[in-house]
Amino acid sequence: MSATVSTIVRPEVTTKTSTFLRLFSACWDGIAAYFVRRAAIASLQELNDRALSDIGITRSQIEAAVRGFVPLRDQARIP
Repeated sequence: MSATVSTIVRPEVTTKTSTFLRLFSACWDGIAAYFVRRAAIASLQELNDRALSDIGITRSQIEAAVRGFVPLRDQARIP
């Protein structure tokens, strides 16, 4: 009976390692997302005002648009 119980219950070390890996993965994803946002902002800042107007944003809205806080023109319209 004790052999069956020991195979069902996970050791505490595995749980702590799993928690650490999830935390590390979440941090890594956050860092990667930061660099992707910075690259998108840099790309948009290279565009001229006419191109930004075609996209539907102004130069002052670039960072907010990359973060998803500026709705696109087609999404803002209610049919």
